[in-house]
Amino acid sequence: MPKKKKVYAALSADIIHPGHLNILNIASDLGELTVGLLTDEAIASYKRIPYMNYYERQLVISSMKGVHRVIEQTTLDYVPNLKKLKPDFVVHGDDWKEGVQSETRARVIETLSEWGGKLVEPAYTENVSSTRLQTSIKKVGTTPGRRLSSLRRLIQLKPISRFIDVHNGLTGSIVEYTATTKKGKKVEFDGMWASSITDSTVRAWPDMDALDITVRVQTLNELLEVTTKPIIFDGDTGGLPRNFSFTVKTLERLGVSSIVIKEKIGPKSIAEFEEKLRIGKAAQATDDFMIIVGIDSLVYGEALTRAKAYIKAGADGIMIYTKGADLTEVSRFLFEYNKIPNRRPLVLSITNELQIAEDLLKEYKVNIVVYEDYLLRSAFPAMQKCAKLILENQLQNDDIGELMSINNIRDLSVKG
Repeated sequence: MPKKKKVYAALSADIIHPGHLNILNIASDLGELTVGLLTDEAIASYKRIPYMNYYERQLVISSMKGVHRVIEQTTLDYVPNLKKLKPDFVVHGDDWKEGVQSETRARVIETLSEWGGKLVEPAYTENVSSTRLQTSIKKVGTTPGRRLSSLRRLIQLKPISRFIDVHNGLTGSIVEYTATTKKGKKVEFDGMWASSITDSTVRAWPDMDALDITVRVQTLNELLEVTTKPIIFDGDTGGLPRNFSFTVKTLERLGVSSIVIKEKIGPKSIAEFEEKLRIGKAAQATDDFMIIVGIDSLVYGEALTRAKAYIKAGADGIMIYTKGADLTEVSRFLFEYNKIPNRRPLVLSITNELQIAEDLLKEYKVNIVVYEDYLLRSAFPAMQKCAKLILENQLQNDDIGELMSINNIRDLSVKG
């Protein structure tokens, strides 16, 4: 009996659709099919993290008819796996002949030529779009548990994740769907920063302390209804220690991924926050929820001492703020922070005052960058200007206003 031809096809397979089935059927007809399943890290390198993790996707693909085995493809580049397997055929839809994937295709063809392999390219399945299906999934929503765990997955899979402030369902939708393309890759926000400042500002409340958790849950419910991405909750100081366990339980039950509690500089603040951390960690029902401590001071030695103390007390991450700091202070802290043996994920707040390129932040191993209060700061002046322009234009057209007044319209109707 002649030996079966070796066939290779690479898939992300996060959302299986008829196009995938067509590829698998054609590939399996050619011989013994090995599927190179992209790892979570490989997928996250060019788009949002997959809905299903690698092992869930592996279970689905390995159970499909015609699939002989499933192996990891750890990069978008096929070449490492091709050199190991030396397949007779590689199967991929013909939709990669142009655009950013054309370079990957060229490398596949060049590599196959080393042993006489062939690239088979079935016609792209019309009226099937992974992007459209993903949009449909977003509209359906997600579960609290899956949303809750997504922040830890982001930290694990992506070198840096970007979050931006939200304060209602509309801004949540902006973060959910806004994307662009940069260097051939889709770029989008990975999650939302539920800011205490924006929550109080949109209510025209001057004091953030007046906003208790029950009030702010109203905003969270708006966001949870229309988004699927993880939420980091700005908890200000976290309130009284005896109430903090209630806050943690509430947020975790809703599916919020993390709370940031910000210290107040003072001789007793470290001890107070260590106690608050212990209370919060004891209240958690899962290991997915994260309690992150925001360090208010960026005085180098003091900030590092505080970070070490909070990590020892159980903090799941540390957040620092660039407002009022200079680049030298930030850089020095980041450099030394990475030397901490039990380092935890680092969150960096970015404001209009100090802009730092994300490529530089990656070098310093910043895990999450939060663009604080950008959406509200941009929206308020625009709305204020619009309101003022309406007033100015209205005052310039008093004669038109008089002409279209209710009394005049009534008089004209009677005469008519």
